[in-house]
Amino acid sequence: MTAKEYLNQAYRLEQRIKLHKERLDELRDLASSPGSPGFEEHYNPNRPTEAPFVKTLHKIMELEEKVNDELLLLMKLQEEVEATINQLPNMDERLVLTYRYLKNMPWGQIGDNLYVDERTVRRWHNRGLSHVKVPSDPIIL
Repeated sequence: MTAKEYLNQAYRLEQRIKLHKERLDELRDLASSPGSPGFEEHYNPNRPTEAPFVKTLHKIMELEEKVNDELLLLMKLQEEVEATINQLPNMDERLVLTYRYLKNMPWGQIGDNLYVDERTVRRWHNRGLSHVKVPSDPIIL
């Protein structure tokens, strides 16, 4: 695993959590919306007896548990990545890698924060990546 792949894991996991949260919002909307009324009388002995939204509530609970597990993993991963970045001797490289991989900032914003141009940010980034030592037993997604 390259240094860049290792550092990018937190970003990818954060994006996955964001998608799960969007899905949770959709499911909550679905569970709270009224169903269409059925005016016809039907008798079906195989018909489920629980309310239709109960299945959606079960999905919500499962997805919430999954999101919580992924949030815990993200916190551990971010701590590990931060410790790895903090081992770099150069402060500029540490700042660029922290902004890029822990704060998920775009190049231009990193340059604005550090009062340098984007080329300098990219140069520090590449130099920092070359100095990163991936832990021997990293958290791998």
